[in-house]
Parts: sequence; structure tokens; C-alpha cells
Amino acid sequence: MDFLKNSFIFLSILPFFPFLVVYFIHYWWKHNKKAALKLAMDVTTLFLIISVSALFNLTFDSRFGFYLILLLLLIAIGLIGSAQNRLRGSIDIQKIAKLIWRMSFVIMSFSYLLFTFIGLIKYIFITMS
Repeated sequence: MDFLKNSFIFLSILPFFPFLVVYFIHYWWKHNKKAALKLAMDVTTLFLIISVSALFNLTFDSRFGFYLILLLLLIAIGLIGSAQNRLRGSIDIQKIAKLIWRMSFVIMSFSYLLFTFIGLIKYIFITMS
């Protein structure tokens, strides 16, 4: 059980490692770059959400990072679901889930890089003073 816990912690600290592992394993197995990329994005999004929430908490001395991300995801689901209902007259939950999950990958990747950069600068200025 400790192995699983430690593995999950390691993959959350380095969220792009599972991306590379899943991409190359899936591509080696199925020989389909597009499907490998989509699966790698889907798997990595979970690790990115955990990493970004932890980085947010460290950067801003908070304990609200995970809940803020969940709140933003729920708001996005509501907005996209409302727009889909107005345009089509019905809601396709599967399309909304895929769209939100893939958008989360892009936004969380950018947020991960941003908070890592902010954390490094904060660390440098704290150690210099």
C-alpha cells in the first residue's frame, strides 16, 4: 500500500512524467498518435489538478486550492451546459465532460508552469533576504 501512495505522490509532484509514460506505452501498443495523446492528456489532468492545488496552497499560504479548482470546474460545466442547452435544446453530458477535462489539461498545465515559476522566484527572494 505504501508503494501505491508513494507512486501517487511522485506522479503528482512531476505530472508530466505520467503523460510521457502513458503516451509512449499507448503509442507502442496501438500505434495511434492521436489516441495516445488524448489518453495521456486525460490521465495527466488528474495529477495536474492535484499538483496545481498544492502549488497554489504553497504559493499563497492557503488551504483552498483544491476547492477553488473544483469550484471553477463546476462553474465551467454549468456555463457550457447552459450554452449547449440554448444552442441544441439538449445537453450531452459526455461531450461536456470531455471538453472540460481537456480544457482543464491546458489550463492546469499553464497554471503548473506559472505557479512553479512564482514559487521559484519567491524561494529565491526569501533565501536572499
